[in-house]
Amino acid sequence: MALRDGSKMQQIGPMQNEAPTLATERLTLRPIVCDDFDKFAEFLASSRSEGMGGPYDVREAWGIFCHEVALWLLYGHGGLSIELQATGECVGIVDINAGPLFPERELGWQVYEEYEGNGYVTEAARAFLDWAFNKLKVSTLVSYIDPRNIRSIAVAERLSGSIDHSAPKQDSEDLVYRYLPKG
Repeated sequence: MALRDGSKMQQIGPMQNEAPTLATERLTLRPIVCDDFDKFAEFLASSRSEGMGGPYDVREAWGIFCHEVALWLLYGHGGLSIELQATGECVGIVDINAGPLFPERELGWQVYEEYEGNGYVTEAARAFLDWAFNKLKVSTLVSYIDPRNIRSIAVAERLSGSIDHSAPKQDSEDLVYRYLPKG
């Protein structure tokens, strides 16, 4: 498959057909299940999804939801639900996106409104980023962020991302934060 810049998307190592389960101090990052869809669709229907092309109707939300799951079979990475260990509540999604819509592999996230401000996204994204560098052996990931999304910019900076002005963009206004392995 060719990316927008003409390069080919390469599969990373042996295909990981199943999403992993990762644990942090407060969270479990687990495979997405159908019961996660209602909150996901509610988020995508809200104005909070504008920075990622929304709001979306339920049909479009379902397509994006399925994309999160299908990426595991196609690329060996995709979306994981963020679950609170203490309560089992799903509070958002963290994902590594790929395919023709993304110039590079993207680390993305969303947290549902009632759970904002608790550091869950930073904790989940750090764990998933570390997993990608250690398990998948990727050399870099990026996040495409709408410049008005100050909360996501703060997360990218807490993850030690730096703006890459030369990176191809998903949308012309995006800020592209680049992550490199620690070392």
